[in-house]
Amino acid sequence: MLRIGYHVSGSGGYVAMGRETTEVGGNTFAFFTRNPRGGQAKPIDRDDVNAFIGYAAEHDINNIVAHSAYTLNPCSADEKLRVFARNTMADDLVRMEYTPGNYYNFHPGSHTGQGIDVGIAQIADLLNAVIRPDQHTTVLLETMSGKGSEVGSRFEEIRRIIDMVGCDDHVGVCLDTCHIWDAGYDVVGDFDSVMTEFDKVIGLNRLKAIHLNDSMNDRASHKDRHAKIGEGRIGYDALARIVNHAALHGLPFILETPNDTDGYRKEIEMMRAAYRN
Repeated sequence: MLRIGYHVSGSGGYVAMGRETTEVGGNTFAFFTRNPRGGQAKPIDRDDVNAFIGYAAEHDINNIVAHSAYTLNPCSADEKLRVFARNTMADDLVRMEYTPGNYYNFHPGSHTGQGIDVGIAQIADLLNAVIRPDQHTTVLLETMSGKGSEVGSRFEEIRRIIDMVGCDDHVGVCLDTCHIWDAGYDVVGDFDSVMTEFDKVIGLNRLKAIHLNDSMNDRASHKDRHAKIGEGRIGYDALARIVNHAALHGLPFILETPNDTDGYRKEIEMMRAAYRN
């Protein structure tokens, strides 16, 4: 079964997100834990969470992928911003325990001129500060396109971060097809080799989720501009091969394309039609 969904609006609560997902034919989804530009998170509604857990079981929704705010930068040169990222992520992980067994995805950040080594160390420091041995959430480092001073555009950088984390059994990776294409990985012509390299450097056991996006840019552009499925440089055929790749079987695929609800419904139908496993 193809597990696929998109980034839903979290404003209406958990049950609303579940219903929005099933209405477009999805069986997983992503959502922001708080306003994507930062700020306070809404209080957890226990009744809503409990109702969602029942709804999700009834409709086979699982492997949901929470996303941190875009404003978090764990490796900023500004210490205040690093502290803000640490405190916000710690709070998010407490909130994630209300829906245990799911994923919390974040952008590793930009080292803002400090250098890649410092950036990697600071990201690992944050993870060591916020991950608890008894938590039930897996924290996912997202692969990035490498624009500016971004950390995480190479698999080796992700591996180095993981190697520095004490509770690394709670750490995984979310692979974004647009990001790694823009970073230089050939997801169109030789995705098998990309997966072989990922397994060699990081390990396929760490791969927990896929952001399924086309790209407006040529390979190795380092720009990170998502396109609708089949309307970008990656193309429908390559993305259809990706959802059918044996190494990704059973993983949640999250659409982050520039779409409205009807557009996501269409893309989910397209990917289901392509799915052969």
